[in-house]
Amino acid sequence: MIVLGIETSCDETSAAVVKLNNINRCQILSNIVYSQISEHTDYGGVVPEIAARSHVQYIDEVILRAMNEADCDFSNLDSIAVTAGPGLKGGLLVGVTIAKAISSVTKKPLLGINHLEGHALTIRMVQKIEFPYLLLLVTGGHTQILIVRNVGEYTRLGTTIDDALGEAYDKVAKSLNLGYPGGPIVESMANYKTEYNFKFPRPLINSQELNFSFSGLKTAVRREIEKSIPISKETACNICAEFQDSIIDVLKDKLERAISCFRDEFKNIDLNVVIAGGVAANKKISSSIKELSEEKEFKVFVAPKELCSDNAAMIAWAGIERSNAGILETNDVSVRTRWPLDLEGQKVRGAGIKA
Repeated sequence: MIVLGIETSCDETSAAVVKLNNINRCQILSNIVYSQISEHTDYGGVVPEIAARSHVQYIDEVILRAMNEADCDFSNLDSIAVTAGPGLKGGLLVGVTIAKAISSVTKKPLLGINHLEGHALTIRMVQKIEFPYLLLLVTGGHTQILIVRNVGEYTRLGTTIDDALGEAYDKVAKSLNLGYPGGPIVESMANYKTEYNFKFPRPLINSQELNFSFSGLKTAVRREIEKSIPISKETACNICAEFQDSIIDVLKDKLERAISCFRDEFKNIDLNVVIAGGVAANKKISSSIKELSEEKEFKVFVAPKELCSDNAAMIAWAGIERSNAGILETNDVSVRTRWPLDLEGQKVRGAGIKA
């Protein structure tokens, strides 16, 4: 089975060709990603209109490069998988429109893929991991803990009620004039911390619920910055370190509670925890959770860095997984800016939730 994947949900224009070979192994034949970071840097975040225009400019070239690198003709494809949501409407429309055109011309089936499902299943491209498993999904737009029961079967245990984790990193970096994207910069600055005498809150850390909140933490960071103007490099490093330590404490607390929920339901199954999404590339976060795994006796899986951030290979793979599971959308693929993985899940309080 050979699938062309297309991803345009935010600020990466990506196309990939992924093959499931005769022994059910995944082969990434190509995975082309054009990043728009340079186009958004001056704004400290993604500007939807600029993102959409950039997708229009580069999508044709990216798809052709992916097909050429894979040495694959469109006639050799079994299907086309495209991110249909959640994400920025303008970008999603670019990807879905060209995917429909390719599908129409080639007569190949078109699969509308949930971007979050792409992240949720990425690890199965590179690791032999069976269902069910616990997923910590940490991206620029989402922070969630879910039970991945099977392809298309997800139970959300917790989500952010305001800012997502990646968004919080970006905003802290912007407040400190460190540049964009904030995640790698804040992580790097935190490595150079010295002694400091301030402490940021750990939002909802004593709450029994598994939801996250990062807006109060962001406010505490801003107040510390205002007290410390002009900001020295040493102070900036210390602020980044305390911010990141606060994040890690919250993630570990919520993950411990989620582990208890998982083990209550699946008593005789070895627990696997998957960290997915762009923030999964943060070495401090992943190493801290691996330390927790030694204490709580579970295994941690993180995809290679190039598969953590948005890419089309994960979308193609999700298409393969859904095809193998017999879950094929028969309706016309349409854009969905909000699209929760757990469609039956209860809505949570907080206007900031993305899905």
